[in-house]
Amino acid sequence: MLTYDADLYADDAILEPYGHYRTIRDLGPAVFLSKHRLWCFARYDEVRAALRDYTTFSSAQGVAANDVINTQSLGNTITTDPPEHNKMRRVIKAPLAAAALQSIVPAIEEEAERLVERLVRQKSFDGIADCAQHLPVTIVSKLVGLPEVGRANMLRWASATFDALGTMNDRGRDALPHIQELHRYCTDEATLKGLAQHGWAAAIWRAADEGHVPRSKCPAMMRDYVSPSLDTTILATGSLLWLFGRYPDQWDKVRSDVSLIPGAINEAIRLESPIRGFTRVATRELTCEGRTIQSGSRILLLYASANRDERKWRDPETFDTERDARDQLGFGFGPHVCVGMHLAKLEITALVRAFARRIVRFELGEPERAINNTLRGFARLPVTVH
Repeated sequence: MLTYDADLYADDAILEPYGHYRTIRDLGPAVFLSKHRLWCFARYDEVRAALRDYTTFSSAQGVAANDVINTQSLGNTITTDPPEHNKMRRVIKAPLAAAALQSIVPAIEEEAERLVERLVRQKSFDGIADCAQHLPVTIVSKLVGLPEVGRANMLRWASATFDALGTMNDRGRDALPHIQELHRYCTDEATLKGLAQHGWAAAIWRAADEGHVPRSKCPAMMRDYVSPSLDTTILATGSLLWLFGRYPDQWDKVRSDVSLIPGAINEAIRLESPIRGFTRVATRELTCEGRTIQSGSRILLLYASANRDERKWRDPETFDTERDARDQLGFGFGPHVCVGMHLAKLEITALVRAFARRIVRFELGEPERAINNTLRGFARLPVTVH
C-alpha cells in the first residue's frame, strides 16, 4: 500500500498545498493518507471517473473527511445519490438553470457596473470584502429569500460548513456550533414564515406541498442555498483578480478580447480551485494498479490536484486565458456537479466585463490567504486599479 503521511488539513498544507498534491499524484493513482485514514485520488482521470460513477463512489454516506459530519448531516442534495438526488436537485436547480437565470442578467450587470464604477473611483480596495463578496451578498442572498438575520449570517455559516467538511481538527470542531445554529435557523417556524414568497427557499417548501420532495428534506435543501451559493463564487472571483494582477499580459488579452472571459474564468477555477475536494465511499472492492481498496473505504477526491495534473494539462501551473479549460473539475463533475455554476460564471463575467471597460492594470498588495479545511482562496486581497 502506497501511503502519504502528511496532514493535508494542517495550516501549512492549506496555505501551500500544491507540492503535497504533486507528491501524491506521483506516488500513484490511489494513495492512502495515513494521517486521515482515507484513500486519495489526486490524478485527473481517476477523480473525473469517480465523480461520474455514483454507483461505485457513493455520496449517500456523506462527503466529509470525518465521521462526525458524515453521520449527522445527511439528506441534502450533495449527500444523496440518484434517484433520490435527482428529485431534490430538480427543485434546487430550477431557478439556477442557465435559461432561468436570463431574467436576472440585467440586474446582475447593472449592479456590477455600479460596483466597478465605485471601486474605480476609490482606486484602492479589498478585492474580497469590497469586490468579490458584493454580487453574491447583495443579489444571491436576496434571491434565496431568507429573512434578514439569515442573510446577515450566510457567510459565517457557509465558511463553517466547509470547515466541517474537512477533517475534525480544531477548525472542524469550532465550526460545529455554527452549523447547529444554521440547522436551527432552517427548521425554525419564524424563519419559514419570514421567507420571501417568491424566493428560492420558499419554492422548496412549495415543491414539498406539491409532492415533489418530502417535507423532511426541505431544511437540508435550504442549506444547499445557504452554504455553496456564496463562498465558491467569492473565492473564484478573488483568485481571478489575483491572477490578473500577477499576469498583466493575460489581463491585456482579456481587455482586448472579452470573448476570452469565459475561458479565463474556467482557467482561474482550474488553477485555484475554490473547493479542494470531497470524499466518497466505495460501494464495492476496487483494484487500482495492484492496490486493493476495500468496500466501505472512504476516498478523498482532490479536485484541486486533478486540475493541476501534468497528465492532463500542458504547463498546468501557468495561467493561460487562451487554454481550453472547460474540462476543469473545480465545480465537480457528473450527477453532483455544482448546481450554481452558471450563476457563479454569470456574476464573475459581469464583473470582469465592467472592469475591462475601465482599467488597464490590477496592482496587488500583500494578500492574506483564508485558512479553511475545504476552501481555497483569499481572506483579504489589497488591489489598486489603474
